[in-house]
Amino acid sequence: MTADATPAPTAATPADATEKDRPEPQDLLVETTHTVSTVDGELSYTARTGRVVLREEEVKDDVFEGWKARAELAVTAYTLDTEDEEERARRPITFVFNGGPGSSSVWLHLGVLGPRVVDAGEPGEPTPPPYALLDNPQTVLRATDLVFIDPMSTGLSRVVEGGKAKDYHGLKKDVEQVSELIRLWCTREDRWMSPKFLCGESYGTTRAVSVAEHLFGRFGMQLNGLVLVSSVLDFGSQDFRFLRHDEACLSYLPTYAAIAHYHGKHPGRELREVLAEAEDYAASTYRWALGRGHRLTPEERYDVRARLAALTGLSEDYLERCDLRPEHWRFCTELLRDEGRTVGRIDGRITGLLHSGIAESMDADPSIDMIMGPYAAAIHHYLRGELRSELDLPYAVFSDAIEHWSYKEFEGRPVNVTDKLERVMRANPHLRVRIEYGYYDLATPYGAAEDTVAHLRLPDGALDRIEHAYFETGHMPYVGAATRAEEAEGITDFVRRAAAPG
Repeated sequence: MTADATPAPTAATPADATEKDRPEPQDLLVETTHTVSTVDGELSYTARTGRVVLREEEVKDDVFEGWKARAELAVTAYTLDTEDEEERARRPITFVFNGGPGSSSVWLHLGVLGPRVVDAGEPGEPTPPPYALLDNPQTVLRATDLVFIDPMSTGLSRVVEGGKAKDYHGLKKDVEQVSELIRLWCTREDRWMSPKFLCGESYGTTRAVSVAEHLFGRFGMQLNGLVLVSSVLDFGSQDFRFLRHDEACLSYLPTYAAIAHYHGKHPGRELREVLAEAEDYAASTYRWALGRGHRLTPEERYDVRARLAALTGLSEDYLERCDLRPEHWRFCTELLRDEGRTVGRIDGRITGLLHSGIAESMDADPSIDMIMGPYAAAIHHYLRGELRSELDLPYAVFSDAIEHWSYKEFEGRPVNVTDKLERVMRANPHLRVRIEYGYYDLATPYGAAEDTVAHLRLPDGALDRIEHAYFETGHMPYVGAATRAEEAEGITDFVRRAAAPG
């Protein structure tokens, strides 16, 4: 492995300096070369990591004052080595980000897609510190070049000196900034003629369809495919604050049943059998019962309560006290309360100790606790130790941006970006979409995502361009070696098919 030297960042300017006094920010990217052994053979590739300066057009009183540096977004990019410039330009390129909002791209980067992955262990069997990075034989680099993007305030992304990060902590500005980075990258790297993909996870799926719509509407850029991992496009389908939260209860019931099954509440039954029963009940009797409200007779209420208890593993007493509407955070705490344990929201397979026997909700998500240490250690080592990054800022795996994220475009109603997905699929008859679901995911329940797709205002022909992949995992299918390999193979195959001529 070799690394090219790059200039060190400029020193900070005095606090009282004006914008004109400050030095102009410059891109800071370090280049290294590597090889990795994969299931398709050995690959040679170039990695670049660092920050790219983004500028905005500034106009005051109708006078153009130039393009002003506003942000430095962190990226790590992988390009397969080839001496054929035409082949390089035609090779697919995928832009990747996670969600939150306020999450860096470390999860998809070192979890499943990149050439190196972190050894975090298996659900219930976490790897003890110190941790290790491994070569990824299934890396999606086999099919596509990769650009991992850390949105504002995550990873090593920051505003320029004198800027305000909160100006970018909102749906609209976030989409504009990520879109601009993609446009800039494709322009500088001459990748406009390459097959292009976006891959997002969780809120990153909200971002992905919004960025796809903005790229086309603002720049005319068309994509070949979207990969939506644990998707949430219509927040109303899983938000317990809206519509008496009846829709959320219906969406979550199959996931509650799946997690109950995993923890032994359905002895002797197959998971698929339990899921089919919960899906059918949510679509029929449970929907009817919640709609009836106080019009349910005592006998009807008794039957619903008993059936819910059997499906969810919760006690009839608890279900009566929560008015037949268990909320997901409380489900995490209640399911294994008698064992003094809580189940994870991100991954319901993973359990942790309950901090109090009478706690209403868990104080921390054990499924985040399991993976936080390995991924944080791995990314700090990887960027500097292997990719030779010169940046020594704290790497923000998570930022607090989510606490004050702006959805002002949706004031008074749930966030819903399905119209943007509909728009790009109507405009581009070749755009393909892959949606991934985890049965034990309480952050973005698969029932809610399925319902969103079922209500897209698209003809059957367009719906045929959407494929679905299901995993016996939580929010992150790559937690676990077997499902990580399965997910990577699925995405690789999807990219190859979607990028193929015709």
